[in-house]
Amino acid sequence: MRRINFISKIFILPVKIITLSVFITSCNMGYGDLKLESPDGAIKVFFKLSEDSSFVYRVDYKGESVLQDSRLGVVMKQHDLSRGLLLDSVSPAETVTETYSMLVGKQKECNYRANSKTFYLGNGDEKRMDITFRVSDDGVAFRYHFSGGDGENRTILKEVTSFHLCQGAVAYIQPLAEPKSGWCQTNPSYEENYEIGVPVEELPDGSKQWIYPALFKSGNQWILLSETAPERSYCGSRIIQMPDKNVFRVVFPDERESFPGDGSLPEGVGAWSSPWRIIALSDQIGPIVESTLGTDLAKPPVPENRSFVKPGRASWSWVLLKDDSITCDVQKRFIEYAAEMNWEYCLVDVNWDTKIGYDRIRDLAAYADGLGVGLILWYNSSGSWNSTTYRPKSRLLTREDRFREFGLLRDMGIKGIKVDFFGGDGRSMMAYYQDIFTDAAGFGLMVNCHGCTLPRGWHRTYPNLVTMESVKGFEFVTFEQGNADKQPSHCCMLPFTRNVFDPMDFTPVCFSEVPGLQRRTTNAFELALSVMFWSGVQHIAEIPVGMDRVPAYVKEFMKNVPSTWDETKFVDGIPGSFVVLARRSGENWYIAGINGEKNAREVRFRPGFLVSEAQAELITDGENSRSFNNWNVVLHPDEEMILQMAPHGGVVITTVF
Repeated sequence: MRRINFISKIFILPVKIITLSVFITSCNMGYGDLKLESPDGAIKVFFKLSEDSSFVYRVDYKGESVLQDSRLGVVMKQHDLSRGLLLDSVSPAETVTETYSMLVGKQKECNYRANSKTFYLGNGDEKRMDITFRVSDDGVAFRYHFSGGDGENRTILKEVTSFHLCQGAVAYIQPLAEPKSGWCQTNPSYEENYEIGVPVEELPDGSKQWIYPALFKSGNQWILLSETAPERSYCGSRIIQMPDKNVFRVVFPDERESFPGDGSLPEGVGAWSSPWRIIALSDQIGPIVESTLGTDLAKPPVPENRSFVKPGRASWSWVLLKDDSITCDVQKRFIEYAAEMNWEYCLVDVNWDTKIGYDRIRDLAAYADGLGVGLILWYNSSGSWNSTTYRPKSRLLTREDRFREFGLLRDMGIKGIKVDFFGGDGRSMMAYYQDIFTDAAGFGLMVNCHGCTLPRGWHRTYPNLVTMESVKGFEFVTFEQGNADKQPSHCCMLPFTRNVFDPMDFTPVCFSEVPGLQRRTTNAFELALSVMFWSGVQHIAEIPVGMDRVPAYVKEFMKNVPSTWDETKFVDGIPGSFVVLARRSGENWYIAGINGEKNAREVRFRPGFLVSEAQAELITDGENSRSFNNWNVVLHPDEEMILQMAPHGGVVITTVF
């Protein structure tokens, strides 16, 4: 690759003068001489060396500032690559294109096109760091690369990576729970409530860390910050608000979030890279909801047999019936329930190893297989990092442990595992996740993680990872009334944040009443969640008796609703208030709307995503929050459709070809 050298004539000068000369040269060039723009020209990223020779970037969208001067760089244990930098050279801009297919997701066939540049940087000690930027029509991404040709083991203590928002920005973000806090010291698990539409100057407690994806409205622009493709040598990160409240900086987990006996900070020998930092942006929220940057930048699938990975729906007893439901008789009934509903799986949850036992699980698996249903079994991942007692526990900690257990499951005919209670985002814990995905794939097992970190594009790299929780899901509604009260607005946040790039096991759809609590959502709202949220295996909360109470057309809808999608279109919505999405499976479109507000909501739109006129069935709320109405309608691509949603209500429309 040709490299454009800006300072080749200056290297004969002393180090101090070199740094000053580079700074002067860069300032004389100005921002406009070091820039990169999106293929459509709407996004422009500008670069320069600042007064202390830090590398800085700025982002504009359609001529309007989106991010002001924001720092780049890392501080290693061995040396500082955050200031005193020399810009050695810049690669020519090149176009990166890729077409790929997803087994699980909101978009089956994905096309990525971006312009790319790499900036080759060093310091006075001749230590090097490269930064690659890619700018696509839906956002900006960058990552650090360390060549490590000297064979030195390097530890990164911190990044100075920052995102400098414009004045008046508003946040839609979720705080990170204090590590080792909560029930049995199981935090952090990405299971907090969002701050919705809060000016960044008014966010609580400046010491809080905030998780990805983090959504902001800055002026006329929407910005979604996230990361993807963490290597085994890197940790997961989050952001923290700086004293200048418009600046958020990348921060790392602490030692409490590491695998016992190993570390939390990034560490590597030879060539290694950071995750891609993602800045999805647009002057409309729709392109962000539709963006696939999280998988566009993820690593391609690990070469392996993927024929055993089959997305689907699952019955699940635990969320409404809790621990007492884990018996052989109850699980047999839920297997039969899955078969009746044409669902592919049944999840057997906690303590199955003692309350049912391996031998009877083998019998249940054979019975389920005869009905066309596969079993998924729950596991407690944890060793010493929390005090949970649910079983089976600590049977996946080493490769020897995993091979022994996964071999048993394969021989029993088990299709997948649900692994719970991970210990945070430290480097060694992130490697532990990937060990599980890799080893499970070798035994033909799909994986679902709960009590866990954000997937960060892993479902592309490891196709047997079909879903992860990483959300305050429906089980929290069953724990306390406060969570039930917040569910409508909380659900209206997730299509704009958590579920944009990665599968999410919210465990939706409950028509029954929750024992001891009042459910605030209507039944049509709950029905719409089966389309609104996407997950490679969608675990349905409703139990057999509740499903038998709903009208036949609702039950029929739940028998046929897909779990993975060919295409997704944003229709309308405001984060935390309401959202309407359209998803396509084959030739059929499913349109879902949910209203997170206490007042009724009318939504008008033209279904321009249809290729022709279509017959459709519409299901909405009936006379009260626990009843339904349905009728047949005709949709025209160019004619306005009017949807009426009740307070905390919902609607679904299914086309028929």
